[in-house]
Amino acid sequence: MDAFSRSWAALRTAVADLPDEDFARPSGCTGWLVRDLVCHLIIDAQDVLITLVTPAYAAPTRDEVSYWEVTDTPPTGDHPLDALTVRLAAAYREPSLLKFHLDDVGSAAGRAAELADPNLSVGTRDMILTAGDYLRTYVLEWTLHHLDLIAHLPHAAEPPEEGLARARRLLEKIAGTAFPESLPDKDALLIGTGRRAPTDAERTELGDLAAQLPFILG
Repeated sequence: MDAFSRSWAALRTAVADLPDEDFARPSGCTGWLVRDLVCHLIIDAQDVLITLVTPAYAAPTRDEVSYWEVTDTPPTGDHPLDALTVRLAAAYREPSLLKFHLDDVGSAAGRAAELADPNLSVGTRDMILTAGDYLRTYVLEWTLHHLDLIAHLPHAAEPPEEGLARARRLLEKIAGTAFPESLPDKDALLIGTGRRAPTDAERTELGDLAAQLPFILG
C-alpha cells in the first residue's frame, strides 16, 4: 500500500510541476501528447476509486501477476478509447484544468487506497483480486506512466527508486524471466515493455532474452 501511495504521489507531483508548454509535447505513449497522458491518469484514478468501492463476494480469480496480459501487438494510438482520451484532453483547453482535476480525483484515489483493507476482494474488468494485489498492479502502472510522462522532458522528476525496483520485479514475474542485474531498473522497464530498443551492448547483456522482447502489457 505504501509503494502505491509513494508512486502515485510522485507521479502527481511531477505533473503538478510541469510548465504549461510541456503539456503540448509528446509523451512516451504512442499517439499521445503529455496532456493526453494526464487525462488518462485522471481516468485511471477514477477506476481506482470505482474498484475500491466494488466489493466482490467470491474468491480472487487473479493476482498482481495474472492481472496482466502479455500481447504481441504494440499500441498504435488508434483504439477508440485512445482517441476518446485525446478528445477529452483537448476539451480541458488549459493545462491548469487538467492539473486541478488530477489533483482532485487523484488525491481521493490516494486516500481510498490508504483506507482500503488489502485482504478485501474487489472486482474490476471481469476479474476478482484482493485490494492489495489490485493496488500493487498500479505500482507498475504508475511507474511506467511516470516514465512515459518524462520521456521527452529531461528536466522533469524521475519515478522513485523504490517504485522502479518494485515495478521491475513485477514485470519479471509477468514475463517469467529476470533481466540482467547489470541493467538498471529504469532501462529494464523501458526495454522490457518496448518503450525503447536496446543498444547493441544491452542486447549482448540480454542474451537469449532479447529475442523475447518486448513484453507488451494489456
